[in-house]
Amino acid sequence: MKSSNAKLAAADPRPAPGVGVSYEGREPALLELMLPHVDIIEVTPETMSVAEGDTIRLDPAIVAELQNIDREKTIVVHGVSLSIGSHDGWSPTYLRLLDELVDKVRVRWHSEHLGYTRVDGEHLGIMLALPRTEQAAELVAQRAWCLQQRYGLPFLLENIVHVVPDCPADYTDAGFLNAIAAASGCGLILDVYNLECDAHNHALDIQAFLAELDGAHVRELHVACGVTHNGLMLDVHSRLPRPGTLDLAQQVLRDVATEAEVIVYEFMPEAVPGLGHAAIAGTLQQMRQRQWR
Repeated sequence: MKSSNAKLAAADPRPAPGVGVSYEGREPALLELMLPHVDIIEVTPETMSVAEGDTIRLDPAIVAELQNIDREKTIVVHGVSLSIGSHDGWSPTYLRLLDELVDKVRVRWHSEHLGYTRVDGEHLGIMLALPRTEQAAELVAQRAWCLQQRYGLPFLLENIVHVVPDCPADYTDAGFLNAIAAASGCGLILDVYNLECDAHNHALDIQAFLAELDGAHVRELHVACGVTHNGLMLDVHSRLPRPGTLDLAQQVLRDVATEAEVIVYEFMPEAVPGLGHAAIAGTLQQMRQRQWR
């Protein structure tokens, strides 16, 4: 006779989420150490690019790296400069890079941050969260729908850190994500470290946020760790994820984002010398061994 736990395990059809990692190229030794522990490699077109005269294009050496592994591992794209929320349109440079990447590498889905980096064509040098208004939700939903038609791939949007306090809003944080996903058919990336930053800096009630979020839209989770400066937690991916962040991700995967397919550890390439190859690979190995659901 099976135990009750065994019965529950047998009845649970949900596959365990895969493990992913961000990779910016130019570190083949690091990539070799990470590959045994991950299912998904997350790449960012902008950090894979090089300037050739007045043209920006993908670095052929990094593209070749990805072509060598795109049948062994799943490649997903995570942009930082599309500026999907800019009132005057998104970045044509980013779209050209994405066009080139999906033409040369097998990509499962692509994603972007729910924010903006440009105003009136000028780069801000920072990413800012959108005002949570009906107008902004409609703008982003329309653009998210267009991206899905353009590439024929799933498109995801990620919650970002609020650098400055919010202006008056029509939606809560979770309600804004729900509205855009429902109207456009796009998916969501939930960055749990960003939630921790907003809780620390702006008193976001994480549990209330999770209770309101429609987890059916969440396809991917992110974990990371940054620094605290002048009392503020900053979204600077420079450290190994804290145990509390991983515990929060586990709660989300178990209770909210029950259909999410992957949890991705993100770090900046500039942080690699301080973190060390072995520590990064060890973190991924621990994530692989963890019972997420």
